Amino acid sequence: MKYTRRTFLALTGASAGLGLPRRGFALGDATPLVTREASLQLLPEGYPQTRIWGYDGAIPGTEIRVPQGARVQRQLVNDLPEATSVHWHGIRIDNAMDGVSGLTQDPVPPGASFDYDFIVPDAGTYWYHAHNRSFEQVARGLRGALIVEEPQVPDVDRDEVLILDDWLINPETGQIADNFDQPMMMSHGGRTGNYVTTNGQYKLTVKARQNDRLRLRLINAANARIFALRLQGMAGWTVALDGMPLAEPQPIADTLLLGPAQRIDLFVDISAAPGETAALLNVETDEPFPQVAFAVAGQGASVSRAAPLPLPPNPRMDAPDLATAAPFKLFMSGGAMGRMDSAVLHGERKGFRQLAGAGYFWALNDVVNMPDTPLAKVSLGTHVRLSIINDTVFPHAMHLHGMHFREVTNRQTGPMRDTLLIGAGETRKIAFVADNPGKWLFHCHMLEHAVSGMTTWVEVA
Repeated sequence: MKYTRRTFLALTGASAGLGLPRRGFALGDATPLVTREASLQLLPEGYPQTRIWGYDGAIPGTEIRVPQGARVQRQLVNDLPEATSVHWHGIRIDNAMDGVSGLTQDPVPPGASFDYDFIVPDAGTYWYHAHNRSFEQVARGLRGALIVEEPQVPDVDRDEVLILDDWLINPETGQIADNFDQPMMMSHGGRTGNYVTTNGQYKLTVKARQNDRLRLRLINAANARIFALRLQGMAGWTVALDGMPLAEPQPIADTLLLGPAQRIDLFVDISAAPGETAALLNVETDEPFPQVAFAVAGQGASVSRAAPLPLPPNPRMDAPDLATAAPFKLFMSGGAMGRMDSAVLHGERKGFRQLAGAGYFWALNDVVNMPDTPLAKVSLGTHVRLSIINDTVFPHAMHLHGMHFREVTNRQTGPMRDTLLIGAGETRKIAFVADNPGKWLFHCHMLEHAVSGMTTWVEVA
């Protein structure tokens, strides 16, 4: 998509330290993943510490890094005051391990535990996060990176995991605002913070050398923010989207838009001279700032390298057959300034005022919240195409669990993704092969939208 300011406004609904990623556990390490409260210096020095909820009490949670095809075993131990669960976002996983409270498992009560045990079939950049009251628990800090490495290491000098996030914080107290179910956030663009971080740090700075080639794994872990990013002092290529490698690396010429829950893998070559600073610029506002700064000291290679080769493909990446695909439709309605007069909640039609009074503002196919019947029930191996009509004035980041899809444009299918950013008033089409049995959630990853109505599911029998 070519970036313009109009594009960004349509998609966002907007109005006018030195750090390296921590390496993960060794293969076979079954160290428990403990959710607990902790106090951290999230704001700059001089401000109070912030009380967060974190995996192992850290922001972000401990990076889990394993080779493709590995078995991941983690026992979730819940040391929080409310129930929780873990969703392994983007992994084409066994349904029982997907971590969706109320659909694939019961939420894990305080003081209890749950054993996650699954195989990672695909290399790429993924993440894990809370999936019970996620609009609150993710905003409090429950997320971390899950990195699945290719069998052969790509030709890069360093691999950087960059988890982009924002926080809604009272600067006087240093504490996260606890108005998680505030109606304005629910009915508008979602919870957007006033403090932006990368890997839990404000204006993260990373060391680099001129002509270094870095792999940047960008993960948007924010509840609702759409990051608009531009390269400065480096040239780059997009090599994977939502964990899935592109057939050919795509040179970066325009601004990158990264919706909630989306990931982009970049290869970048540092062109800034020693003593200068390259940057991944945040250009959401009229005053860009470094989301991540790269302090250039010394020189790596004497000359820049040739364009990178593509990453090896993952299994089961064949495009769906559009001619035989079963058609379905998803109609989005509601929200502030929307045209939804009523919708069905728990089998009964309610007016918009009644729905809003109960905390619901959005509907999918005229139904609010999780319906009893799936959006689509198909047999294993069915090819599916889905038209998504956004009849609202806000963007939505629609995420499909358990499978990846391709966007359909002019009867052609694009790259594989698991989360699609759909602008206000847009109609988009996706297609996928229903190749993973189970009940799979399909919801808006603006997490306030999901909890206030935008949730459905697909059953692969």
